[in-house]
Amino acid sequence: MPSFDTLPSADGLWTDLRDRDGQPFAIAVVDGQIAWTGAPDAVPAAHAAAPRHAGGGALVTPGLVDCHTHLVYGGQRANEFAMRLAGASYEEVARAGGGIVSSVRATRAASEDELFDSASARLRSLLAEGVCAIEIKSGYGLALEHERKQLRVARRLAAAHGVTVRTTFLGAHALPPEYAGRSQDYIDLVCREMLPALHAEGLVDAVDVFCERIAFSLAETEQVFRAAQALSIPVKLHAEQLSDMGGAALAARYGALSCDHIEHLSQDGIDAMAAADTVAVLLPGAYYTLRDTHLPPIAALRAAGVPMAVSTDHNPGTSPALSLLLMANMACTLFRLTVPEALDGITRHAARALGLQDTHGAIAVGRPAHFVLWDLKDAAELAYWFGQRPVRCVVRQGRIADGSV
Repeated sequence: MPSFDTLPSADGLWTDLRDRDGQPFAIAVVDGQIAWTGAPDAVPAAHAAAPRHAGGGALVTPGLVDCHTHLVYGGQRANEFAMRLAGASYEEVARAGGGIVSSVRATRAASEDELFDSASARLRSLLAEGVCAIEIKSGYGLALEHERKQLRVARRLAAAHGVTVRTTFLGAHALPPEYAGRSQDYIDLVCREMLPALHAEGLVDAVDVFCERIAFSLAETEQVFRAAQALSIPVKLHAEQLSDMGGAALAARYGALSCDHIEHLSQDGIDAMAAADTVAVLLPGAYYTLRDTHLPPIAALRAAGVPMAVSTDHNPGTSPALSLLLMANMACTLFRLTVPEALDGITRHAARALGLQDTHGAIAVGRPAHFVLWDLKDAAELAYWFGQRPVRCVVRQGRIADGSV
């Protein structure tokens, strides 16, 4: 794989493009930054003589943002998929020793290089589809050395692939076997030892908790949030996936970037998220894989003005998805999002869910050049097709990362 730094610069004038509304569009890139956007017949004199990149009438969108993933892990859990098909519930699989803890065993057994190689292969699939920023959570180590290993791999992936990676410490993902029956002791470890150490090493951009009956209580979640707040680290939450625990309202009180899953979100939670400007992250891949039937409250979120992001939730147990466009399709077909909502969900709202709203999710002057050219006639096709990859060219971090013009 060539070094990202050796890829060609995207500097120049990108012409013969169409925006989401089908209007002619052009982009000027200077030193890897977007210097101008507008109609092709209104190019300023400062950019008129710049090298030309002819888009051939391609649709252009901001680079995609995958704002919730568990990309770094060992092994896989296809056997649990078969168990659920045979009738076992998510909770029954977890109580039988499967679920998150089975990935913990495989992740602990893997070396950092092995985790890097397997995650790189998965990341390349997402990047080839136009992803320019991604969140990667820990949570399959559940011990300091192994959580560190996951987060170090996430940092390595960013450098090796030239992609924006936001790391999220999810030490409170599940109770490790050695702490069975001692959840408070483990939360103390997370708050007093693991989080401070990983933060000091520059490995943590945000903190997450799985707040659920099979994971951690509301009180335990708040302890983790307080520890993050003391270190000025933003929080987010796996909230209301299997039941209404009141986690979204709690997360909103701590100014959470996002609440994710939220199938059982209450009106109180919605109101709290709206007041805190917290993003709702919809994860249709997990909903589909678990054969859930309890839909997130989309109409109520829409009415309250809560921004809705869409993500793959890539993980080995409940969403082995490596296509953000497929998730956009599922968000429309399963959750009844409109096409504009789905496209905003994988661009600007997803960027907000990671605190990247000033650099990603939009094509705007002064931002780094992150955009995608698509061999499509209509923006609705991004959510319509599935099973194909209509990317013509990806510009990421100011370089032509995939395809050509």
